[in-house]
Amino acid sequence: MTPFPARRLRRNRSSDATRSLLRETRLHPHDFIYPLFVQDSSPSPSPVLSMPGVFRHTPDSLLEEVAKASAAGICAFAIFPCIRPDLKSPTGAHALSEKNLLFSSLRSLRSSFPNLIFIADVALDPYTDHGHDGILTPSGNDVDNDQTVAALCELAVAEASAGASWVAPSDMMDGRVAAIRHALDAAGFASVSILSYAAKFASAYYGPFRDAVGSKIGKKSISKASYQLDPANAREALLETRMDIAEGADLVMVKPAGPYLDILGKIAENSPVPVCAYQVSGEYAQICAAAKMGWLDYEQTRFESLLAIKRAGADLILSYFALEACSALQ
Repeated sequence: MTPFPARRLRRNRSSDATRSLLRETRLHPHDFIYPLFVQDSSPSPSPVLSMPGVFRHTPDSLLEEVAKASAAGICAFAIFPCIRPDLKSPTGAHALSEKNLLFSSLRSLRSSFPNLIFIADVALDPYTDHGHDGILTPSGNDVDNDQTVAALCELAVAEASAGASWVAPSDMMDGRVAAIRHALDAAGFASVSILSYAAKFASAYYGPFRDAVGSKIGKKSISKASYQLDPANAREALLETRMDIAEGADLVMVKPAGPYLDILGKIAENSPVPVCAYQVSGEYAQICAAAKMGWLDYEQTRFESLLAIKRAGADLILSYFALEACSALQ
C-alpha cells in the first residue's frame, strides 16, 4: 500500500542547505541600480526626513557614496539633482544651463569612475517651479506635449555630453523616446542607451521622492494624471511599453514596482528588451516606518520585497535599499 501522500514536497524544504540549493530566484549586486540625490545648497549631506537613511549628497559626498557602493558590487547609479528654488522657473530653463548641478556631477562621476554606469533622468520636474514634468500650456492647465519633448531632447543630449551612460525619460510625454533617440544619434551619441519609464503610473507612492528633489510645492498635491498612467489600467501600460520599444527604447521601466507586480510580470513575459522596476520612495518609506514601530522585521521585509520584484521578472531593480542589500549579500 502506497503511503499517503506519495509525494512529500516538504522534503525539498527540509534544511537550510536544501532550500539554498533549490532556490529559484536569487538577488545579486548586479541586479541593482542605486538612486542618489545631489544638491549644492548645503556644505554637508542633508537627510531626507521622509526617507530614513537617505541623503541629499554634496558633490563630494556623492563621490564617496558611489565609491562605497561600487565596492559592494553595484555598478549602476541613477543621479537626481535637487535644484535650489531660486533657479526654478515655469519652463524649467535651468535644466539646459551650463551651470546645472546634474551636468557637473555627471562629469565628476565619469572622471572618477570611468567604468560605472550613470543614469540621468530626462524630465523637467526638478527645474520647474510648478513641479510638473514639462512645460505648461498658456492656460496653465496642462503640459504641452510637443514643446516639452523638444526641451527633453536638448536635455538628453546635454546629459550624454556630460557623461551619462543611459538617459531615462520619465516624463510620459507621447513620442519622446523616438525624438530623443534621433537627437542623440544626430549629436553623435549613438552609444548612449535610453531607459524609458514606459509604464509610469500616477501613483501616491512618490511623495517622499518629491520631498527629496523639491518638486512638491509646499503641501500642495500635484496631479500628473493627464500624462502618467491610470493605476487601474493594465492594457494601457502594455501598449505604452510596446510603443516605447518600437520607438527605440533599449530598456523599459515599471514604476512603482511592488504595487504593480502584475504589470511587471506581464511586461517581462513579452518584452524583447531588459525590464527594470523602480521600488519607489513610498515603498521604501513604509517599510522603514513599519519596522521603526516594531510591526515588521526590517531586514526580512526588505529582502522579501526585493525578491518579489526579481521573481516577477525584473532584470534590474532601482531601490534605495540597494547598498544595504548588496552589503548584506556579500
